[in-house]
Amino acid sequence: MKFFRLAVVLSFVLFLSGCDKNVVYKAHEDIDDGLWYIKDKPTFKVEITDTTQSYNVYYLLRNALQYPYYNLYLTRNFTGPDQKVISNTLEEVYISNETTGKPYGHGLGDLFDHKIPFLKNYRFPRSGTYTFVLSQSMRQNPLPFIISVGISVEKVPVKP
Repeated sequence: MKFFRLAVVLSFVLFLSGCDKNVVYKAHEDIDDGLWYIKDKPTFKVEITDTTQSYNVYYLLRNALQYPYYNLYLTRNFTGPDQKVISNTLEEVYISNETTGKPYGHGLGDLFDHKIPFLKNYRFPRSGTYTFVLSQSMRQNPLPFIISVGISVEKVPVKP
């Protein structure tokens, strides 16, 4: 019984230590059957209250090792609280080494997670809800072996 209590307490402590107080928003959307169609556009709504704070914003990607390319073209539509487009950007991200094929990111088995920055030290101009819409812009439709996509918005830590 003591072992069980110790295991529960230790698990709880590890869970709390895994939480990052700088993360303002973190979400991902699973891609059905690992087939990302061009028409599928995961949407993420981020509530920003502190406009004096600088933020880093990241793509969160999960792919299977069988993903046939070293890169991924993403289109990111970014709108502000007033529904005006802040940016509509086509961006190439690299998820494995072009020469060796070795995946970047962190892997477990044949799945690899990537955290790729796309806005660094960004200050949101006003408080409110910002919307990020992601779509794949590769020539293949559907794009296979993409398991999930998402974003993370994190406060830039203040250096002492």
